[in-house]
Amino acid sequence: MTDTSSPAPAEPELSEADIFEQKAVRLAKRERLIAARTDASGGAYPVAVPVTDSIPDLRARYVDLEAGAETGVVAGVAGRVVFSRNTGKLCFASLQSGDGSRIQAMVSLAAVGEESLQAWKELVDLGDHVFVTGEVISSRRGELSIMVADWTIAAKAVLPLPNLHADLSEETRVRSRFLDLIVRDQARETVLARAKVNASLRATFTGHGFVEVETPMLQVQHGGASARPFVTHSNAFDTDLFLRIAPELYLKRAVVGGIDRVYEINRNFRNEGADSTHSPEFAMLEAYQAYSDYNGIADLTQQLIQDAAIAVAGSTTVTWADGTEYDLGGEWDRISMYDSLSEAAGRRVTPEASLDELRALGAEAGVDAPPHETHGKWVEELWEHFVKGALTRPTFVMDFPVDTSPLVREHRSIAGVVEKWDLYVRGFELATGYSELVDPVIQRERFVEQAALAARGDVEAMRIDEEFLRALEHGMPPTGGMGMGIDRLLMAITGLGIRETILFPLVK
Repeated sequence: MTDTSSPAPAEPELSEADIFEQKAVRLAKRERLIAARTDASGGAYPVAVPVTDSIPDLRARYVDLEAGAETGVVAGVAGRVVFSRNTGKLCFASLQSGDGSRIQAMVSLAAVGEESLQAWKELVDLGDHVFVTGEVISSRRGELSIMVADWTIAAKAVLPLPNLHADLSEETRVRSRFLDLIVRDQARETVLARAKVNASLRATFTGHGFVEVETPMLQVQHGGASARPFVTHSNAFDTDLFLRIAPELYLKRAVVGGIDRVYEINRNFRNEGADSTHSPEFAMLEAYQAYSDYNGIADLTQQLIQDAAIAVAGSTTVTWADGTEYDLGGEWDRISMYDSLSEAAGRRVTPEASLDELRALGAEAGVDAPPHETHGKWVEELWEHFVKGALTRPTFVMDFPVDTSPLVREHRSIAGVVEKWDLYVRGFELATGYSELVDPVIQRERFVEQAALAARGDVEAMRIDEEFLRALEHGMPPTGGMGMGIDRLLMAITGLGIRETILFPLVK
C-alpha cells in the first residue's frame, strides 16, 4: 500500500470555457447525489455531519505518531478536498480545515467496498467538502491519515478551485477573498492576526480600566475629523444622514457623562480616495482618558501597539511579509513638527510664519499649494515633503498648527500650536493623539471658523455641532484622546498593504 502527499505538477489557469464545462459536469454529479439521497447519505448538501474531531486537533494529538503506526482510535472529520489521487484499489485525498491544517483520507477497496470506492471516484472533486470516519493511522510514508471506513459528501462544489500550485493575482485575492482564504496561508494568517490584535487591544484597555462602548454610525451631523462624508437618507425620519467619519464627539459626551476611560473599535466611512494606505471604509479605534493629556495617551498608545505586536509575533520585533524585520520595541522618539521641519528645510519655520513665507519655501522645494490654503495646511504639506520620508523608527510627531486641529487644546507654553501628535510607523501615519479641547467657548469659536471654511467650499471642514457644545457646557474634565486605524496597525505588524489587511475590501 502506498500513498502520496506530493502536489501534482502545476497546471495553467482554467479558461472560462473549462470552468463552464467543469460546472456542467459537477452539476450533473449534484443531481446524482440528490437523486440518491437517503437519511444516511444526505445527498449533496446534508444538514449536518457528525464530526467528532477537528483536523488541527488530530494533528496536535498525533504529532509524534511513527510511520506505519495504527492508533485504534476512530475519528469523524470533515474538510475540503484540496488534493486527490485515485488509483485502482486505493484513493488518496488531502482534506483541509479552515485554518489550513490538512489530513490525508485513504479510501481503499478493502475498507469501504467496491460500490463506495467507485462512488468516491465518480462523485468527489477538488473543492468538495467531505466527511469521513475511520481509524487514525500514520501511512508508511509518515503522513497522518484517516483509513476511511465510511464517507459522505458534506457540500458539493459546483465550481472548480483555482490552481492551488500557482499564485493568485492580486485582483482575484481581493475580489474573491474566499478563494484567497482557501488557497493562501498568508490570507488565513492575516485574519487570525487581526483577531489577535483586537483581543490584545481590549485586554490592554481592560488592564487600564477602560470601558468599551458603541456609538452611532448614522449621524445627523458629521464631525470629529476633517474628511468628506458619505450621505444617505432616512425614509423613517425623512432626513439626510451621514455615515460617521469618526466616533469622537459621541465618545467625548460619554466622558462628560462620567465614563472617564472609554474606547470604541468600529467602522468609519470617508468619501475620499483609495490607495495603499486608505480605504473608504475602515476599522478605527478611538479612546479617551479623563485627567490625562497627549503625553499620557502617547504612553498608552505605545503600549497598545507593542502588546499587539507581541500577541501576533511573540515579540516587539515583527517580521513583515517580505521578510523584513521591524523593531517596535523600546521608547519611541518624540519630535516637534516645527523644529524637525526647520532642521530639514535649512531655515527657521515658526507658528508665526506668513503664508507668503511658506509659499516661497514651497515653491523652492517644488511643493504644490494645498487646497484652501492656510498656515497649518502649508506647514503640514512642507513637513511631509521634508521630514516624513526620513522617519524609520516609530516616531511621535508633536505640536501641530492650531488651524488644522479644531478639536485640540492650545499648547500650554507655545503660541500658535496645539497639543497634538501623529504617530508614524513604516512611513505612514498610524495614530493621532490630543490633549482635548474642553473649553466650550473656545470650541464654539473653532467650529465657527470651520463653518466659514465650509462656506468657502472646503468639503472636509466641520460644521457647528450644537449638541456636542451643549455637552461641553456641562463640564468635560481634562482629557487625553487618541485614534488609530486597525487596518493600519495590521499593516505595521505584518508589512502588508491595506487591501490585504481588510478581509473584504471595497473594490470597483
